[in-house]
Amino acid sequence: MNTLANSPLAPLLDRLFAEADTATSPAMAALSREERNRLMHSRTEYLHLYGLLKDLWLPVSRETGALLYMLARSIGARDIVEFGTSFGISTLHLAAALRDNGGGRLISCEFEPSKVARARAHLAEGGLADLVEIRAGDALETLRSDLPDRIDLLLLDGAKPLYRDILGMVEDRLRPGALIIADNVDFCPDYQAHVRAPGSGYMSVPFAEDIELSMRTG
Repeated sequence: MNTLANSPLAPLLDRLFAEADTATSPAMAALSREERNRLMHSRTEYLHLYGLLKDLWLPVSRETGALLYMLARSIGARDIVEFGTSFGISTLHLAAALRDNGGGRLISCEFEPSKVARARAHLAEGGLADLVEIRAGDALETLRSDLPDRIDLLLLDGAKPLYRDILGMVEDRLRPGALIIADNVDFCPDYQAHVRAPGSGYMSVPFAEDIELSMRTG
């Protein structure tokens, strides 16, 4: 079974990737490179930044989407947490893996209300809405409660300075062998240093261009 390769999901993803390729953000374009870089690294202005990014898709690549699906399938994931829904492209890949694993629950979170609405519509169109709960708001609040006892996979693809905080919030629920995929990890060196540190409880390697792939060891 490969839900990714069949209708309704395959044509939906083709359309969404095409839309993402042409999306622009006038608000972000108006910022200088220095200001964009400052906001990307700020631990206090991330809500402002993602408000500016509300028109941008910020999707994973096709290759990363396929990787997410394969990793979730290979470990038989049933409980997944995603930090950063955006318009739901990565969410669709992970939910497809849950469907092909026989079911499960994906908890995703997104700051921007307009993106939450669009992502929910995409999940319904792809026939995967029953597997996904999208929590609207700041993940530092929305992920504080009602999480699975054992998390199989964690995707970090939201505000980069918060990766270490989000990991800390769910860490005690990650089962041994759980996988953590962090996208754009070059913006969060403190997270990367943590998962690579001896005795951290993780094995971790750089993967592809800017992905950190980690496994919970204990």
